[in-house]
Amino acid sequence: MLRIHNTLTRSKEIFVPLEPGKVRMYVCGMTVYDFCHIGHARVLVVFDAVQRWLRASGYQLTYVRNITDIDDKIIARARETGQTIGTLTQSFIAAMHEDEHALGVAPPDHEPRATQYVAQMLALIERLEINGYAYRAADGDVNYAVRQFEDYGRLSGKTLDDLRSGERVAVTDAKHDPLDFVLWKSAKEGEPLEAKWQSPFGLGRPGWHIECSAMSNALLGDTLDIHGGGADLQFPHHENEIAQSEGALFHQRDGQFVRYWMHNGFVRVDDEKMSKSLGNFFTIKEVLRAFDPEVVRLFILRAHYRSPLNYSDTHLEDARQALLRLYTALSDDFVSAQGADGPDFSVAGFGSGVDQVAVPFVERFRVAMDDDFNTPEALAVLFDLATELNRTHERALEVSLRSLSGVLGLLRKKPADARRSGLLGSDAAAAEGLDDAAIEAAIAARALAKKERNWAEADRIRDDLTASNIVLEDSPAGTTWRRG
Repeated sequence: MLRIHNTLTRSKEIFVPLEPGKVRMYVCGMTVYDFCHIGHARVLVVFDAVQRWLRASGYQLTYVRNITDIDDKIIARARETGQTIGTLTQSFIAAMHEDEHALGVAPPDHEPRATQYVAQMLALIERLEINGYAYRAADGDVNYAVRQFEDYGRLSGKTLDDLRSGERVAVTDAKHDPLDFVLWKSAKEGEPLEAKWQSPFGLGRPGWHIECSAMSNALLGDTLDIHGGGADLQFPHHENEIAQSEGALFHQRDGQFVRYWMHNGFVRVDDEKMSKSLGNFFTIKEVLRAFDPEVVRLFILRAHYRSPLNYSDTHLEDARQALLRLYTALSDDFVSAQGADGPDFSVAGFGSGVDQVAVPFVERFRVAMDDDFNTPEALAVLFDLATELNRTHERALEVSLRSLSGVLGLLRKKPADARRSGLLGSDAAAAEGLDDAAIEAAIAARALAKKERNWAEADRIRDDLTASNIVLEDSPAGTTWRRG
């Protein structure tokens, strides 16, 4: 029975979707004005693991993750680079998709862009105005009157008296209250035409918060089962979403915008907050030049999604060695027989055909993932399974290791390829000095030396390879190699 830690209630709750067997999940996606960083990687991987487990558990999931393709930062970056907004955002969306694919993140069912849902945003703003939650300000903006929504602050645990102006909210003379936030921004002189839409409130563009309320409602309906995002979005973004959606959709009637709120923890770099100003800011593409994407994925999943994640090369190197241990437990002929992705999890993992020797591992994995998506415990099961597989060589254990790992998006490579590459990124692999062809040639020369009983030459070649961090493994079937 799945239990989820609900940020709204600050407790783990048994998951009961609005409609039995079906799950509506919305996750706040990226604002596409720059390349995705390691914090974005965590959001992508965490909620990919969530969606994989929901589907593996038999739920019919509709997963929506939006793209913000219009806001102040995007307009500013387009000006800096001399590009149109459309050209700029499309290039960074393409880069984001490259990162997702590399990290093994399955695409959501829907990926709406804010600019495609302006009409729906305007409809919500009009309803909020009718219901008494929105007002037109003297500067032309349309603002949300926070004090009209009596439950404001319940997600973040803040009261209106606790919230001081000037921290996370902009203050203007046109606002009735410093806490009020913008629903519709009036057009400013000098802004590009593609950043302006006609509306009943005049020429302008939507505020950031209203975007998610409109897109989630349009694609998933009035009530969401799960709404997720980074902990930094809990306030004010998600707090404002509740005020908007419930103010527009459930005015004067019972209703709840989101049943279960999920927030993943912050990413820190060597125990400091990641930021460009501190010089410890890393894009996904930069990290992948040093480490294989699957290593990054394992690194993220080794921490519980609600815990802080401390990024460092040391921790990534530890994840690389751990992942190689899993690959080492797999046999190459298993892959050629079953396919690179392994067997289907619902059959090999939970189906009636599970071999008795694998049942304890499968059940432990299920218990871990049903406990608020506890990926660290689930990974511990995989390593125990690999240890037992190395000891017994039971085929059923290998099937389960592959399939359970697949639920977490791991062990996607052929084992021989993973061992050979050493799971290094392109830059790190190049730094090793020898390419695959040179290594294969050295191994062939060593084999010839051994055939000619020139043991000194064979040993010299092996020592040279060892000095280049290449590990040779001899067997009756021949010599295989991997990067150390």
